[in-house]
Amino acid sequence: MSFASPLLLAGLALVPLLAWLYVRAERRRSRSTAAFAAPHLMDAVSPRRPRWRRHAPVVALGLAATGLIVALARPQVTVAVPVEQATVVITTDRSGSMLAEDVAPSRLVAARRAAGTFLDEVPDDVRVGAVAFNHTPTVLQTPTRDHAAVREALAGVKAAGSTATGDALAAALRTISEARKPQADKQPPAAIVLLSDGKSVRGRDALAVAEEARRAKVPVYTVALGTATGTIESRRADGSTTSTPVPPDPETLKQVAERTGGKAFAIDDAEQLAQVYQRLGSELATEKQEKEMTNLFAGGALLLMFGGVAGSIRWFGRLV
Repeated sequence: MSFASPLLLAGLALVPLLAWLYVRAERRRSRSTAAFAAPHLMDAVSPRRPRWRRHAPVVALGLAATGLIVALARPQVTVAVPVEQATVVITTDRSGSMLAEDVAPSRLVAARRAAGTFLDEVPDDVRVGAVAFNHTPTVLQTPTRDHAAVREALAGVKAAGSTATGDALAAALRTISEARKPQADKQPPAAIVLLSDGKSVRGRDALAVAEEARRAKVPVYTVALGTATGTIESRRADGSTTSTPVPPDPETLKQVAERTGGKAFAIDDAEQLAQVYQRLGSELATEKQEKEMTNLFAGGALLLMFGGVAGSIRWFGRLV
């Protein structure tokens, strides 16, 4: 928590001073009462002493004063709020290596489920698009607030072919550019979530496209899925099968994220992948804003003040 006018918090020093003065006054009152009657006669002279109720209104008023002083200092908390008209494009690998089962039940199924987690977490006002790629990128869904449509589009993705990461990034950038309003003074924020499990073997250089994303102010958040020991089974012409290693390429994806101002994640477990997408869904397309809590503190202080006054009138027939 921070304060817009922190110097006013110096007024809190008055609270312990007033408490000290009240304790001194209570001690003087106790001595005066003791002089009026012997202690063993007090039950007969004053059979219904207020005990804790005598101090409750004063404590309530003290807390109210504290709350009002804090309210004057204008307390603030930092909260994440959705950015209006923001766009996020999920760009997911669907090459043949996504059939590897080193991430249970398979890389493709884990990626599809994690994308669903992302759609659950991303704010409703954020437009989400989807691109799937192997050697050719395909726009599955243009950016929309209908997140169910994006989920449905990703559900039909099947794995086959090789990997062209640079072409996929370029397609995601074009999708964002087309979704933005032309000639707008201030373009709304956008981001790309890129998931890939292998090294790009054709198409444009991913790092060159990353430079284009940087100039367009579109950060790319990369997820390298899979383990170094991941393999897929393929069938030879003679009918026999062979095991082909399909390790991920986290280093290239890390460079893509760094060049664009995004973040890079290396994932070898389905649960970790879901957690990353959940985190991205709550972070992307939001911005940190200071929310003033003055009304909350002032309202609480007034309630305490009214409660203290009401208690004093109810129990003792006077204001305090």
